[in-house]
Amino acid sequence: MIKQLAGLLLLLSASSAMAQQQKPPNIIFIIADDLGYGNLTSYNPTHKVPTPNIDRLAKEGTKFTRFYSGSTVCAPSRCALMTGKDMGHAYIRGNSREPIRLQDTTLATRLHNNGYATGMFGKWGLGEENTTGAPELHGFDAFYGYLNQTHAHHYYTNRLFEIQNGKTVRVELDSTQYSDELIIQKALTFIQDNKSKPFFLYLPLTIPHAELHAPPAFMQRFQNADGSSKLGPEKPFVSGAVASYHPQPQPHAAFAAMISKLDDDVARVLALVKSLGLDDNTYIFFTSDNGPHQEGGADPEFFNSNGPLRGIKRDLYEGGIRVPLLVRAPGKVPANATRNDIWAFWDVLPTLCNLTNTPSPSGINGISFTNALNGKKQAQHEHLYWQFNEKQYKEAVVQGDWKLVRLKKKGEPFVVELYNLAKDIGEQHNIASQQPEKVKELNALAAQSKTTSELKVFDWDIE
Repeated sequence: MIKQLAGLLLLLSASSAMAQQQKPPNIIFIIADDLGYGNLTSYNPTHKVPTPNIDRLAKEGTKFTRFYSGSTVCAPSRCALMTGKDMGHAYIRGNSREPIRLQDTTLATRLHNNGYATGMFGKWGLGEENTTGAPELHGFDAFYGYLNQTHAHHYYTNRLFEIQNGKTVRVELDSTQYSDELIIQKALTFIQDNKSKPFFLYLPLTIPHAELHAPPAFMQRFQNADGSSKLGPEKPFVSGAVASYHPQPQPHAAFAAMISKLDDDVARVLALVKSLGLDDNTYIFFTSDNGPHQEGGADPEFFNSNGPLRGIKRDLYEGGIRVPLLVRAPGKVPANATRNDIWAFWDVLPTLCNLTNTPSPSGINGISFTNALNGKKQAQHEHLYWQFNEKQYKEAVVQGDWKLVRLKKKGEPFVVELYNLAKDIGEQHNIASQQPEKVKELNALAAQSKTTSELKVFDWDIE
């Protein structure tokens, strides 16, 4: 009898393990806001703010060193992520608050139609309530957070937005609660509520973007007993040209506190996934929407936020668009591995569709990087392309180790720069004059990589 019972328990255990293997994998995709390539200790060991919990994703998963954001600012970057289109083809290519259209199919819509529970908690940036870009129209069952990027600058706000009864509505707040904490609590509840079914959790957190404010408990981690900053003498930020940002007497301590809060948020997600027994069937991605900012008192130079890279947010140099990417999935993604595959936000949609056996749309620029996630040989892009038009027109093309940057001010000729990233990761030596054939080749790729037929961003002829 005892032997029969033991055999039955063994059979049940094997059946349970097999059922877990057959269940489509859960996806948790975390995006930090304006987190630089050098703001994690897994990428920059000497960074002033330790990030041990985010670093766990590197130790227990794979670190990618040449992953790129969709754009150098938030809204177009998120458009590339959701639609699989690069900055030569995406409908949103600037922070214009233009909503995506109903015909712009998204990653969430694809996964929702394949039976996934879909939740977004944080910053959307692709359309407000009662527009064609409202989250419920693009595949999300649940949403809580900010709809536009300007509102998301403020962490003590009187309102957020939520999907209720299938429609995004305004939720009133009393302005005393830190919004990131409200958002992470909603995300954890979503995981708990959907633990028995496949789910896609899109977690576009709003920290460490300006304005620089953090809860007192996190500020205290970077303050001495007398309340002074542990990071040395502070230069207080005073509201000026950007009146929407509130003053911050200790901007260094506040930025460090926000990084620390972000690290704690990731720890809570990891802990819940483990406690629910979902570790072996959940992919966790961590990245950033673009390079580090300098608004609101932020100091990327002090924190070495872009590491060895040149440029920050709004630049198409590496510091503006190369971002961290850590991927963890025990038993699926190799642990403590580093890869230098060259890919970008527009590859996320086909990659996640491939992982989840979901049909991927045609007419996109992205390709699947599941082989890279699995530790296998991966097909690479011929090139990657970006354009950005804020105060000045900018283009960039990456082809392997070659990088072309083109800059144009209205009424002036193009400035053309060429860099070999293998020898010059900091883009300090423009070798365009020494490599005219390579410049010509990359210029041709730039010309064939864009369409203006549906673009509303340009207000003057770049040619």
